Amino acid sequence: MGREGDSGGGGVQSVMRALQIMNVIADTGAPCGLSELATATGLPIATIHRLLRTLINAGMLRQEPDRRYALGSALIHLGDQALTMIAPLIRPHLATLVEALGETANAARLEGTHIVYLAQVSSRHQMRMFIEVGRRVEAYRTAVGKAMLAQLDDRVIADVYANTEFVAATPTSITSLDDLLRELRAVRTNGFATDDGEQEIGVRCVAVAVPGPPGTLALSVSGPTARINDSLVAQAVPLLQQSSSMIAAATRAAHTGLPAPRAHR
Repeated sequence: MGREGDSGGGGVQSVMRALQIMNVIADTGAPCGLSELATATGLPIATIHRLLRTLINAGMLRQEPDRRYALGSALIHLGDQALTMIAPLIRPHLATLVEALGETANAARLEGTHIVYLAQVSSRHQMRMFIEVGRRVEAYRTAVGKAMLAQLDDRVIADVYANTEFVAATPTSITSLDDLLRELRAVRTNGFATDDGEQEIGVRCVAVAVPGPPGTLALSVSGPTARINDSLVAQAVPLLQQSSSMIAAATRAAHTGLPAPRAHR
């Protein structure tokens, strides 16, 4: 491992270990216990305990009543700023989707039981979708929301929606936790999510999650139901997956200083 405090790869050992712990919790998508963290990281319990105290004091983690550890509120500000900074990386990929499919492309993130739209490139059609960047919508009514929720365990979903009243915005909206869990299982199987007029009558949307921490980002293509037919959905899914992978790579590159992959034209 090199000198004490040195990771042997040009980094500080304690910082790398702290980041490792936070990444384990983020990738799990649920609070973790001390033994779970020890198993996942291979670090000694005493070391993990010391790092946990430091991270809690900094607001990066919090301890739940059942003594498990979850990501802390201090990370919200960092996440907000990170997503704001990568918005310019997202838009070229959305523009590529619009060019290929002719429909509006969107990017959104998950905030609790809501999604927040981060970026949009509009279709050139006279009748097209327009969603204000920054708008918050119930996640269970949207394709992007379901794509991100599907990355979480059913147990986590049940906890998140334990006290939520499902309100139907349209006749096709999801109205119960059981229906949501059934829908999310289908999303995991299919590799994409759809919204068939669940937020707004006459509007259809298809979405995939961007690889990375659950709920960080999802991309979608949306438009009138008459144009977003099954054939277009089949065409859109691989393009959305390709764009999502490129955005994930671009985000990693932005954090490491390496050149980012460019959107295909």
